[in-house]
Amino acid sequence: MQPGEDNLQTLAQLKAMGIQLSVDDFGVGYSSLAYLRRFPVSVLKIDRSFVNGIGDNRNDAEIVAAIIAMARSLRLKVVAEGVEHAQQAAFLKDLGCEAAQGFYYSKPVPAEDFAAMLRLENADCRIE
Repeated sequence: MQPGEDNLQTLAQLKAMGIQLSVDDFGVGYSSLAYLRRFPVSVLKIDRSFVNGIGDNRNDAEIVAAIIAMARSLRLKVVAEGVEHAQQAAFLKDLGCEAAQGFYYSKPVPAEDFAAMLRLENADCRIE
């Protein structure tokens, strides 16, 4: 993403239409703090490499906590990627992380199967 004026105008128009923009894999690769300042971002997706370390690596847990605190202060939503264990889910919930995705909740399923899961009143899946 280049922060040219044409791109910024397009992103602003999308946001005005109600489309929320997210920064995927926040904390690694090309994701940058500058995006939060320059682009009309609504959601940060915490990279799974940090989430995987929750419970095993104190630094990863602290980085996740800092990202969530920063997002909260900027009034951004947060999604944690790669949640695989109850301990990770509990840690994220305690920090006020609004959403998470990963094998702890469900293995990937086709869209049709997911829609059927949602229709079932007593489905055996955890959607938080």
